[in-house]
Amino acid sequence: MNSRKMTRLAVAASAPVLALTLIAAPAHADTVDPAADGVALLERIEAPTTATADGPVWSPTATGFASTPTAELPDGTTGGAGGRLVVADDAAELAAYAALEEPLTILVKGTVDVEPFGSQIRVASDKTIAGAGRDAELVGGGLFLDRVSNVIVRNLTFRDSYVAGDWDGKGEDNDNDGIRIDTSSHVWIDHNEFTRLGDGLVDVRKDSTAVTLSWNVFRDHNKTVGVGWTKNVVTTITMHHNQFSNTYQRNASIDNVAAGHLYNNWFEGQAHYGTMSRGAAQLVVESSVYENGEDAIVAKDPESKVDSRDNRFTGIRGRKDDTGPTFEPSTFYAYTPDAVADVVSVVDAHGGPLGKDEKVKKQVTVALDGTGDYASVSAAVGAASRAKHPVELIVQPGVYREVVRIWPDADGLTIRGATGEASDVVISYDLAAGQAKFYGGTWGHTGSPVLSVLADDVTLRDITIENAYDEALNGGSQALALRAAADRTVLDGVRLLGNQDTFLVDPISKTQPSRVWMTDSYVEGDVDFIYGGGTLVAEDSEIHSLDRASAVNGYVAAPATVPGGKGFLFLDSRFTSDAAAGTVFLGRPWHPSSNPAVDPAMVVRDSELGAHIRTPAWSDMSGWVWQEDFFREYSNTGPGAVVGEDAGRPQLTDDEASAHTREAYLSGEDGWAPWS
Repeated sequence: MNSRKMTRLAVAASAPVLALTLIAAPAHADTVDPAADGVALLERIEAPTTATADGPVWSPTATGFASTPTAELPDGTTGGAGGRLVVADDAAELAAYAALEEPLTILVKGTVDVEPFGSQIRVASDKTIAGAGRDAELVGGGLFLDRVSNVIVRNLTFRDSYVAGDWDGKGEDNDNDGIRIDTSSHVWIDHNEFTRLGDGLVDVRKDSTAVTLSWNVFRDHNKTVGVGWTKNVVTTITMHHNQFSNTYQRNASIDNVAAGHLYNNWFEGQAHYGTMSRGAAQLVVESSVYENGEDAIVAKDPESKVDSRDNRFTGIRGRKDDTGPTFEPSTFYAYTPDAVADVVSVVDAHGGPLGKDEKVKKQVTVALDGTGDYASVSAAVGAASRAKHPVELIVQPGVYREVVRIWPDADGLTIRGATGEASDVVISYDLAAGQAKFYGGTWGHTGSPVLSVLADDVTLRDITIENAYDEALNGGSQALALRAAADRTVLDGVRLLGNQDTFLVDPISKTQPSRVWMTDSYVEGDVDFIYGGGTLVAEDSEIHSLDRASAVNGYVAAPATVPGGKGFLFLDSRFTSDAAAGTVFLGRPWHPSSNPAVDPAMVVRDSELGAHIRTPAWSDMSGWVWQEDFFREYSNTGPGAVVGEDAGRPQLTDDEASAHTREAYLSGEDGWAPWS
C-alpha cells in the first residue's frame, strides 16, 4: 500500500480500551492534529450509553470468556489499546494494517470490497478492528484469525460473499466465512452484522479459547456459527445478546467445548435446528428466546450436555433438550442475564452495528448471476420478514437449490417469476419426511418441505417448487414441495412437483383452518399428493397423477378437514395421467393419529377426469371408511367421469352444488376474494 498514506492516517492512540473499543473520541484528542482522519471520524461518532441488567450495551471492556485474565492479558481482551489509531478505506490498507506485529486500532471507513472475492484478510495479534460510523462494511470476504491472541472486532457489517446457487455452502470456491478463528485466544466479536456469506458467518475452530460473540446480528444464511473442529475439549466461548434471524442451522453448532455459555440470545426462524451440543461439549443455555423453528436445543451425542435454564420457546417443533447441570458460568466471570421477557425488545433495539437500519425495498429482485438485490430466494424472504411493509420478490430464471421458509412476520409477501413462465424459475431441494436427520429423528412434514408458507396473505406466482427426492434410489417417502400453513395463500400459475405428499394444505391449528386459492396451476405426484386439514380451492388447474406401474397407481388427495374448515374443492380443473385406466383414486379420508374430530371433505366438480380415475373413485384409509365422510362429484366430464348416481361415485344434487363454490369455501367473514 501507499506508505505515505499509511503514515498520514496513523495517529498516536494510547487511550484506554474504553475509548477505542467503544468507538468514541479518545481522551487525548485535543493533543493531536484535529485534521487527522482517524480522530475526525471518532469525534463524529456518538456511542450510546444504554445499559441493561447485564451492563452497558456498548461495554467499554470485553465481556464473557473474552474478559477472563491471563498473565499476558491481566485485563482480558483489550485489542489494540495502547497502540496507534489508523484508518483503512480499502482492502489493501486493511490487510496491511491487520498484518502488522504491533498493537493497532484500525477504523474501517465505508465499504471495503475484499478481493479476490471470498478471500479472508489475515489479522495479527493485538488488534481492534472497528467500523467508523454507521456504514462500515466488508463485502465479498472476511477476516481470518490464525494462531493469534487479543483481537477485537466491532461495529462492522460482513456481507455478500455468497456464491450464487451454492446455498449448501459445499462448493470448493465457497469456503467464505465472515470471521474464521483458528487456534486463537481472547477474541471479542461485538456489535457486528453477518449476512449472506459463503460458508460460516463465524467459525470458531481448532482449540480457540476465551472467545465472546456479543450483540451481533446473524441473518439470512444456512450454516451460521460453527464451534469446534477438534478432538480436544478445551474451547471456552460465550455468546450473549445475539440475534439469529432466518438462519437455517448451526445457531450455534458447538463441538467438544469445555465451557460454552449462551444467554440472552434471540433465535427466530431456524428451519433445521437451533443450538446443538456435540461431542463432549458442555453448554449452559439460559434466558434465551427461540421462536418459529425446529429442534431448538439438541444434545447430539451421549457425552453432549446442555443445561437449559429459563428459556422461552414459541412456535417450536421438536427437541428442547436439557441434560442437567454442566458448569457455573459465574465462576469464570460476572454477568447478570436480562429477564427472558425483555430479550426480544433489548436485542432488537441494540443488536448489531451502531444505528443499524435494514432497508428492504417494496420490490426486490433475486438473481443467480449477481444482478439482483439478492442471490438466493431464502435470503430475500428473510429480509422481507423483517420489513415494515409487504414485499414483492421478482425471481429471475434459474434453479435455486435451497430451502425457503416464509416466516410469520412476512405477511403480504409476493414471490413471482420474472418471465411469467413457471418452468423458468425452479426452487428445488430433496429432503423427505421419513429421512433421518444426522442427529436423530426424521425431517417430518414441517422439516422436509422445499418451501413453507407460515405468513398470511402470501402470493406465489409463476414459479416451480420441486421436491427432487429420488424415490427410486432411496425408497418411497413423503417428500413435500410446498406446505401452506397460514391464511389466505394464493397460488397463481405455480407448478408443484413431487411424488408422495407433494402439497400439504396444513391448518393453522387443530381447530383453525387455513385457506388456499390455487388457480392456473399444475400439481403432480402419486400418493396423497394434495393433503391436509386446511381449506383449498383448486381452480382451472391440472392435477397430474404419476404412473407407478401398479394396479393401484395412487391417490390424488387425502383431506383431513379440521372443525370449521370446508375441505378441498376442485373446480374447472383437469385430472391427467399416463397411468393405466382405472388405477387412481380421487381421494381418501385422512384422520391424523386416528383423530375422530377431523371431518374429511372433498368435492370435484365441473372438471375433466382422465381415464385413470377409477370407480369407486374413493378409498378407505387406515380403517376409516370413505362413505362416512363427505366425498362428492358434480358435473364432471371425460373418460374417467361417471354420469349419474353410482354406488362408488356419489354426486352432489343441484341444490347442494350451490353451496360448493369458491366463494362459499374461501370468502369467510372477512370477504376474502383474491379472484376479483
